[in-house]
Amino acid sequence: MVKPSKGAFCGNTRRLKGKSIATVSSLVRTFNIGDKVIINPRANWVGMPHLRFTGKHAIVVEKRGKSYVVELGDYNQKKRVIAGPVHLKLAK
Repeated sequence: MVKPSKGAFCGNTRRLKGKSIATVSSLVRTFNIGDKVIINPRANWVGMPHLRFTGKHAIVVEKRGKSYVVELGDYNQKKRVIAGPVHLKLAK
């Protein structure tokens, strides 16, 4: 018998089904430090944060390469997540 794969996104990719593939405008989107954003993973693996942070509100702390470091609250802790601009959208 062959053992099934237990990779990082094993069983979680169904949550990405139907999510649009990245457009050029979302790839070159820019954010300023201090902007409030919502983590919204898309079906593009580059720079994707873990799916447990889907829908969380965060604040942009710094830019690291093409990606952004965002800080969010998870219960009583502050966590920093690195995410690409495709997976972030500006909060209103």
